[in-house]
Amino acid sequence: MFWPMLAIAMGFLGLAVLGVLAVRVFVEAQRLGRQVADSTRRINRAAEDLERAAASAGRAVDAL
Repeated sequence: MFWPMLAIAMGFLGLAVLGVLAVRVFVEAQRLGRQVADSTRRINRAAEDLERAAASAGRAVDAL
């Protein structure tokens, strides 16, 4: 009777460990998603700045 109970307890313990790891992976995936979104916003802002600078430089060249 001891071995079946031990096997069941180990099974539940294994599931608990997998559950904890799944939660940690989920939290880290959310954090990575926020970082990607932030990086995307920063890249878009830099691209807009570059477009404005290129337009300004183009107008300056046309004025010459």
